[in-house]
Amino acid sequence: MAIFEGAGVALITPFKEDGSVNYEKLEEILEDQIAGGTDSIIICGTTGESSTMSHEEHIDVIRFTCEKVAGRIPVVAGTGSNSTVEAIHLSTEAERAGADGLLLVTPYYNKATQGGLIAHYTKIAETVKIPILLYHVPSRTGVTMAPATIVKLCRDVPNIVGVKEASGNISAISAMMSMADGCVDLYSGNDDQIVPILSLGGKGVISVLSNVAPRQTHDICQSYFDGDVKKSAQMQLKAIPLINALFSEVNPIPVKAAMNLMGMEVGPLRLPLTEMEPQNREKLAAAMREYGIL
Repeated sequence: MAIFEGAGVALITPFKEDGSVNYEKLEEILEDQIAGGTDSIIICGTTGESSTMSHEEHIDVIRFTCEKVAGRIPVVAGTGSNSTVEAIHLSTEAERAGADGLLLVTPYYNKATQGGLIAHYTKIAETVKIPILLYHVPSRTGVTMAPATIVKLCRDVPNIVGVKEASGNISAISAMMSMADGCVDLYSGNDDQIVPILSLGGKGVISVLSNVAPRQTHDICQSYFDGDVKKSAQMQLKAIPLINALFSEVNPIPVKAAMNLMGMEVGPLRLPLTEMEPQNREKLAAAMREYGIL
């Protein structure tokens, strides 16, 4: 059984002006997401600026999220690292905190071989009991997981159940799903490819768009599941200009700007990320108005 089906939100982390985590705002956002129909919370991923968090903050944010969500929808914790030992530590702590699943990015910078990726993920999976999603995002990590590697991990390691695919390479994803014969739970990591991924047997999306449009993103998936592919595709296409604006600068710069434009007061970014360029912010606001969320 998949960890979740539908639209999981790759949640931002709200900060106070002094850079500390704004837990009061985080609780408010979690409640808004659940009320908006989000199918899963993905916490401490790329969008959550996890790479700027200390280990203590990382674990505290996961624990807080699990406590506040309280089993209403699944919580998937980002616990990946380019150090296998560090990923094991974060993963075991996330499991202890109550996470329903883990999202593990490919090791970045040291750029493991395919054999190294298999060894890395297998070692982590052996230390926890909860299900694991691989996270394939070569544009950020410089590492490409071969389709056969993903399939082997999902087939051979009992609690590695699927992949968040953000490579954008539909041909490679198609090849992977052809090999998988049902053993890979596939999630789109790109908001502009939700319907294409669903058409290949995907379970849903891990979405940046859901931060500002949770109901609409959920409905793209639900309409597809309900058999109304035309409606799902229409909703996907309508969202493309907004999605493009949300990725006009590196994520999560635009989505935090969008949430602040909506009056959600999610605070600043942590360096090295900086505030959105004025001309891009204007384009983002125009796309939000066109989409009907501003």
